[in-house]
Formats: sequence, C-alpha cells, structure tokens
Amino acid sequence: MVSILPELVVFDLDMCLWSPEMWTLREIPGSANRICGPLDSGHGCVAVRSGNDVVRLFPGALAVLQDICKGRYDASMRIAAASSADTPHASAIARATMDLLEIVPGVTMRQVFARGWPSDFNGNIQIGRHPPLSANKGRSHFPQLRQHTGVPYDKMVFFDDCNWDDNCTSVEHHCPGVTTQRTPNGLQVHEWQAALAAYEARKRSSS
Repeated sequence: MVSILPELVVFDLDMCLWSPEMWTLREIPGSANRICGPLDSGHGCVAVRSGNDVVRLFPGALAVLQDICKGRYDASMRIAAASSADTPHASAIARATMDLLEIVPGVTMRQVFARGWPSDFNGNIQIGRHPPLSANKGRSHFPQLRQHTGVPYDKMVFFDDCNWDDNCTSVEHHCPGVTTQRTPNGLQVHEWQAALAAYEARKRSSS
C-alpha cells in the first residue's frame, strides 16, 4: 500500500470502468432495467440493460471502486469522472447508469463518486463533449475539474483506455503534472496499483 495518495483520481468511463461504449446504446435505463445478482457479500445491481445491450463494470474497476467505497484509502483521496461521451443522449445514458449500478449492495456508483464532496456537488462528474466540454479532455474536462474541485494538476491521477484517442498524452501535454495510466483492456487492479506507485514516486522525487 502506498503512503502518498493523490487528492483526485479521475476515471474515464467507457471501456475504462465499464463496457460497452455509451454512444452504441439507444435507451436511457431506469430502475426497471436493473440486473441483480451476487455482489460483494450480498446481492445488488451488477448490470444495467439499455435496449438489447447490457452495461457492466470491468472486474478490476469494480474491485477498485469497492476498495474506495469500503474506506481502504484515506478519505482525502476523492474521485471524479472525465468522459467524452459523443452526444447528449450518450451522456444521459452514462449518468443514468451511474445512478443504477451498485458497487456494494445498496451503494450506487454515483454515491461512491459523491463521497467526500459537498451535498449535491456535481463538479467532479464531467461527461460529454458539448461546451464547455469537448472531445479533448486535456483542453476541457481537466480544466473544468481543476476549476470545480480546486485540486491542482500535480495532485491528480487519470485512467483512460486510450483505444480511440490518446487522452493520456493530451492530458499530460495540456495539464502538466497529472499522472496518467492507460487501461486498454478496462481498468485492471495491477494498473491501479502501478499508477498510485508512479504518483508516489513522482512526489518523493520532487520533495
């Protein structure tokens, strides 16, 4: 376990935390679209149906979010989302899915992302590519995150699959100081650990 943690961990959503891509889906899911099954030590919403498609978290992503949910990291480390969903409809599907998927029984993905933030605060959830956002996360999502959260770039870690666009390179270029980690097959636990170790190493080398 590392001893120096980032203040803000930023996750891409599509193909980093979950599958499939939101732009491929047609229907905004509701409570009737929850798929329940074994979850952690109980029973909860493990997937969400959108039309004929099913959205699920990658196993590694679920494990990481469960650790965060259970308080295995200091509360000073908070989390955020930076997703360039193609359309307002895709963004709405993503937000609805966050409200339904559970990390542990009775605790939704949205609630885990809300931990440590003021009540009703949404500045840590940057989804879409319509103004003030764009397809370039380094030019839009991260400046928005810095503005709304007050966390400087050098205290952030970012995870992105980078399968369509190299968002990690863009963020490194436009937002110097952010530690980035590619997750080409969906977030894996070893990638999570590697990114936290890299962040700690950077902090130790600069102190």
